[in-house]
Formats: sequence, C-alpha cells, structure tokens
Amino acid sequence: MMAQYLEIKAAHPGSILFYRMGDFYEMFFDDAVAASSALDIALTKRGKHDGADIPMCGVPVHAAEGYFLTLIRKGFRVAVCEQLESPEEAKKRGYKSVVKRDVVRLVTPGTLTEDSLLNARQNNFLAAFGRVRDESALAWVDISTGEVRVAACPTIRLLPEVARIGPSELLVADAHLEEIETILAETDVSLTPLAASSFDSSGAEKRLTTTYGVASLDAFGGFSRTELAALGALIAYLEITQKGKLPLLRPPLRETPGQVMQIDPATRRSLELTRSMSGARSGSLLGVIDRTVTAGGGRLLEQRVSNPSCDTDLIASRLDALGHMLSNNMVTEDLRQTLRQVPDIDRALGRISLDRAGPRDLAAIRSGLTQAETLSSKPFLMDGPPSVSGLLPTLGGHGALIDLLDAALVAEPPLLARDGGFIASGYDAELDEAQTLRDEGRGVIAGMQSDYADQTGISALKIKHNNVLGYFIETTATHADKMMAPPLSETFIHRQTTANAVRFTTVELSELETKILNAGSRALEIEKRLYSTLTAEILKASGQIGETARSLAELDVITSLTVLSKEGDWCRPLVDGSRAFDITAGRHPVVEAAQRREGGAGFVANDCALAGPDDPSFIWLITGPNMAGKSTFLRQNALIAILAQIGAYVPAQKAHIGIVSSLFSRVGASDDLARGRSTFMVEMVETAAILNQADERSLVILDEIGRGTSTYDGLSIAWATLEHLHDVNKCRALFATHYHEMTALSNRMDGIDNATVAVKEWEGEVIFLYQVQRGAADRSYGVQVAKLAGLPGAVIERARIVLDMLESGERKGVAARETIIDDLPLFSATPPPAPKPAKTSEVEERLESVLPDQLTPMDALALIYELKALKEPSA
Repeated sequence: MMAQYLEIKAAHPGSILFYRMGDFYEMFFDDAVAASSALDIALTKRGKHDGADIPMCGVPVHAAEGYFLTLIRKGFRVAVCEQLESPEEAKKRGYKSVVKRDVVRLVTPGTLTEDSLLNARQNNFLAAFGRVRDESALAWVDISTGEVRVAACPTIRLLPEVARIGPSELLVADAHLEEIETILAETDVSLTPLAASSFDSSGAEKRLTTTYGVASLDAFGGFSRTELAALGALIAYLEITQKGKLPLLRPPLRETPGQVMQIDPATRRSLELTRSMSGARSGSLLGVIDRTVTAGGGRLLEQRVSNPSCDTDLIASRLDALGHMLSNNMVTEDLRQTLRQVPDIDRALGRISLDRAGPRDLAAIRSGLTQAETLSSKPFLMDGPPSVSGLLPTLGGHGALIDLLDAALVAEPPLLARDGGFIASGYDAELDEAQTLRDEGRGVIAGMQSDYADQTGISALKIKHNNVLGYFIETTATHADKMMAPPLSETFIHRQTTANAVRFTTVELSELETKILNAGSRALEIEKRLYSTLTAEILKASGQIGETARSLAELDVITSLTVLSKEGDWCRPLVDGSRAFDITAGRHPVVEAAQRREGGAGFVANDCALAGPDDPSFIWLITGPNMAGKSTFLRQNALIAILAQIGAYVPAQKAHIGIVSSLFSRVGASDDLARGRSTFMVEMVETAAILNQADERSLVILDEIGRGTSTYDGLSIAWATLEHLHDVNKCRALFATHYHEMTALSNRMDGIDNATVAVKEWEGEVIFLYQVQRGAADRSYGVQVAKLAGLPGAVIERARIVLDMLESGERKGVAARETIIDDLPLFSATPPPAPKPAKTSEVEERLESVLPDQLTPMDALALIYELKALKEPSA
C-alpha cells in the first residue's frame, strides 16, 4: 500500500495528497506534518519507512470539503486520491492485492465547484495570462457556471484587470512568474506557473475546437494569437486538474477595449465598490444596492458593479427595463416571489457536468425550470420593452424535461446519490419491486405463505427462515405425503425431514429469497442507473438551461434595482456621449443608507455641474473645513456615475452623465509599509497614475493632494497637479484642497470653478451645513474641528494663539512670519512661565505719589526735572 502511495505522490509533488482509505482520507510523511498543522488535527504515525516512523493524519470523507477549503485558503493545493474498486474486487486478483487508487481531481482556488466551498453571490474565476512576443491577453473562466471570457491585456493593464475581474487563481508561464509576482504583489490572487507549452497558440486552437466540438472557432468570433494562448492555457489546466473531465463551458466571449469603464485598484478600494475597507461586503456600494433574491442575480449584479458599461444603447435598454417594472409595483413583487423559489441552476448544472452532483442538484434544475415556465407566461413581461420581452423565449420550452424530473424525483431528495431514496415511487417498476422487497420482505413472504396455503389446502403451512436453509416451507408430517404426491410435488421440492415436520421449497421461493437478500443493493444500483439517465437528459439540454439561468438572473437584477429605486426615490439618469456631468440634488447611497438605518438626520443633497452646455468649467476646486463633507461629495458623484453606467437609477433628483470611460479616485490616506512606501509616497504614486492615464472622457476625484509634505511643497504639487488636469488631461474633475491660495487659479483658467462646503460659526463653535455651493472658503476651521474631536482645552487655546500670530505674520510678510515662528515654542505641552517681576525703581515710586489733576503747569515742569535727575544721576 505504501508503495502505491509513494508512486501517486511522486506524480503530484506540489499538492497535499488526500489518500482514500475506506471512510477516511489519510496523509503521510511531509503532507501529514503540514496538514496537521494547517488543519489543527492530531498527528500520529503508521508503520515505518527506511527505519523511521511514518507521520500520518486523516480526516473523514464526509467532512472533507471543509478541510479542502481551509487548506486552499492557507495556500495549499489538494490532490484527491479515490479508491477505483472495492476491496472485494481487489481480492479477485489475489489475496494480497492492493485496491486500485488514483487521483481523480486537483482542488485549487480557481477550480472549486461545491456550494460549501464557494460564495453563492460571487463568481470564482480561474484566469490565464498569455503573452506572444510583445502582445498579451487575459482569459478567465468560472467552471461552476461555465462563463468564459477573454480580452487583450497589455502587461501594464494586468493589475487593474485583475482587480476588475477578481480571479482567485491566475495561470502564468514559468518564464514570466517572477515579473507577474511583482506586478500583482498587492493582490491576494494565487499564482500558478505552467510550462510554456500550455500557452502555445497553435496547440491552444486544437484544444479549443476539440473542447467545443467544432471544426473552427470562427463562429465564436476572431481571436488573436495571444487570446488563443490564454484560452488554451485555461483548457490545458482544467484537463490537468479535472483529470480529463471538463466542465460545461459556454462559448468564449471577447471583450473589446472601451467596452467597460476602466477603474484602477486604488479607486476600487477608495470607493468601496464591492468590498468595504474592512474587506466585508457590508458597507460597500454593492452591499447597499443588492436586493437580488437569487444566487445568479447576485453574481450578475456584482459583475455589473465591477464592470460599468460604456455602451449607451445597452445602458438605455437596461433603464427601459427598470422603467417598465416601476410602472406596476404589484406585478414586480409577484415576479420577485416567483424568483425567490429559483435555486442556483448554473452551479447545479456545472456540478452535473463534472459528475460531482447529487439528487438535490437534479431537483434544483427541476425547480428552476418550473419557475422559469411560470414567468414565461406573464403578460406584464410580454408587454415590456425588448430588454424584458426578449427574455421570454429563453424561459420556456422545458416542459418535457420538467415532466421527466417531476415523475422521476421525490419532492425532497437526499444530498447524496449513494444514500438512495430519491427516485419517486411508480416511476420504475423494477425499482419499486426491489424497494418493496427491501422494505416489506416480511409482508411479501406472508402473502406467498397465504397463497401456498390456499393452493395446498393446508392451513398449517408456514414459511420460515434459518441461517442454514434460508427461506423454506414447513408443514407437519401428517400433510407431507399430500405435498409429495402429484400434482403438488411438481411445485414443492422436498428439502429436509425432521422429527416433527417436513420442509420444502419452490423455485419461486428460491428466486424471491435471492431478490430479498439483494434487494437493498439492487435498489441502489437501479437508482444509480436512473440517476445517470436523468443527468444525461439534463446535459442534452444544458445549452438551453444555461440560457434560462442567465435570463432568470437578468430578471432578478432588473426587479432588484426596481425595488431599490422605489425605496430610495431615485431617478432615471440621462446617459449619452457628451461630456456633461450635471447632477441635481445628488446623494451618497451608502452614507444615506447608513443614516436611514441609524435614524439620523436626512442626507443633505448637493448639485454638481461639470462641462455642461452652458458651463465651460469642467473642474471644481472645492475648499472648506474637514468634517464638512468634501470627501463624501467627491465619492457620491463617482458612485452616481457608476450606478448610471451599470444601468441603474441614481440617488438624485436629476442626472445627466456623459459616458465616463475611466474613473480615478485619490481620496483618503494609506501607507504600504510592506513595500517600503509612506503615506505620501502612496499618494504620489496614485496621483502619477492618474495624471499619466486620464483623458477627456475620464472623471477624476482628488482630495488633499500634497498634504503629506511641507506646506510649500504640498501647495506646489497640488497647484501643478491641478494645472496639468486642466491643460493636459482636460478631464472632468473634483479637486478638494485646504490650500486656499489655489482658488486664484479660477481667475485665469476658464475650465476651473471654485466651490466650497458651507459652515456656520456661532459663539466660537462651527456648525457644518454640508451644502456645496459656488465660491471659495475663507478659512479651514481646523482648530474648531480639533475641539470637536476632543483635544484638551489647553491645546485648543494654545492653537488659537499660535494661529492668530501666524495669520498676523502672514499679513505682515514672510520676514515677520519667520520671526514669529522663531519666537513661538510650538508643540509646547504647557504655556511658557510668566516673567518674574522686576525690582521697583525710584522713578516708579515717585510717580506712585503724583496726582496729575492737582498739578499746575509749573509743578508739572518741576516734576519732570526731578524725575530726570532720578533717572540720570550724576556720575
């Protein structure tokens, strides 16, 4: 056995080998040491190898999926080695024959299919990066749903594309591994190196045509050599990990440049599109807007949030669908009630194709198709725009398959096929007989006994059982002669005579005995055969079922966004090819939702007008104090653009948005200590990326550029950045700053306009109004905000004094200001000590006794001479 283990392990050196031993998966040697630590299970030993104990650990087969997931999350890969025959079959080859075993599957981050290992509302993509000479491409597949896509991807675009797609595993050529590791260092994608032959474009084309069963790929569109290389690597890897059993794959879709809004990783993090800063779905834009009721709808909505469209016709069609749904809320809710009963058809179909399904997956197909048939006859959908009515043809047409599954399956099937009991009574006569014998064997024997008693006329006849004879017919010696004489002797065969009774059997009884003894295993075999027949019928219709699943997901997203629009009183945006960005009474969807949950004050809506037909300004320079809402204003306008371009209504009274081809955000402070980058360095790197990539169709939001360095350095960088955005990038932008000096730029640059967040000062306190209005702020109110934050009173008072002196110096000029700074003990924890009183002089003592109102002019003159004499005594 250990020789077999070592041979199989040698073929899979990079994976932990789960070696099947009966009801357990066992691990040995270094695998056992690593797995016991990673899984926190006991490490023991079994036998010896080269004179040393063999480390061993194991996990139950029925609980293996949870252990797979733990190992995958900790960076391991698992080779699942199963028994390919029973011990009884092995013994037929010889008493000491070892049960045949082999690896049937490699479990890696990108090849998971089990529900327990996946997030139902998120795709699990496996991606491949192919490069041919100076060109490169990225292909990705979700084997749990069959979705396949490919796009040209220059190496410089790899990081943002990986951030957009979010693959859990990326395949790269051995030669490029080190380079790709550096590029993707800040992501958590698992990199898997493959031999260069896996990316061979000629071999890839052959693999693809074989996989899809076509003579040519022309029917799927034209693919470049690099795109073929990336797609071919995916197929090659799936053949390796699935041991030749490929999942159902949809025809590959080619994404073209400019098809979706480009959003870099920093912007995705900053805007918290699908995950909040803490990494949770809650608190993100997706978490707030998701009202989907199906797993497929949830995945589709996440894809749209991650990939806002730049196709105005597609966006308009999606908005038309929402408008139709909003016209009748009662019908929309009825549709959602039906959708709530739709299981995850795509993933059930994926598991069926890989032979990892169970009876419940078949029931999921049945239930999903049944609900789709119900929806296909809804008049409200038939009367909708093409984006709604066009879904109907793919929802129906499954009647024969539904009838088959209805007749074949019980209402609530068990999880595993090996448990049996999932085929409905009355579907298969042979199975019914086997189950009756298995479950009601005694009743069948009693019926046969009654029949024999009637046939012989012997009421005392009994059918009994023992371990020697099995089932037999017993009667008293008095009646035995009758049974051994013709014609009964032709039916009843004498077996044994005892002192008090005579025992017989019949051919029918012998056959029944065999059936009863084998009924349990026979029933399971019949169910397995019927299960295979049912899965084959489902796979025949897999293409149509996949289309139905996609249409159900589309309907779910439409009705979900409809409910969202109604709840939040959102409006339909106008999205066109202009450069306009005109929002009336816009709101931040996430902040507003949080305020609503907490019962706080209502969100203060604000307008934003950039590059409109009557407004030449395409950049707003926004000043105002911290905590007043500048960052919220910046983010809300970026999120409104994203919502509009996924085809959703937006939180505003009115919105006109010219297509945003790329979105950039530099908001908030963060460092990257692992890569040796300070907060300011990260800020500069991200700002550089924006200035090097933004164009006229971009939207840029920047907050507090230059704050991580000295005042003059920061002001200079911010000033130059704003000029570059205006003169070179010419992009729509919202630029927030505390450098009030920059407001002067609006006087000499037509494209820049000043805006400020209004505040009110009352009795030394600052009140935030959260209203954005045209104009410039006169101050930052930093000391007041510090007071709100709870700084000690002594610090606040000292700050006021320092601020007054600095502002006074500012008015007097640089030299005066520097003198003040030299004299100010800044950052002093306590105020400077008061000066000691000087000794009183004779002049001061004399003046103390003088009453000015009683002095005559002559007296006053005399007093002056007297004081002068006291001040300057003679030598």
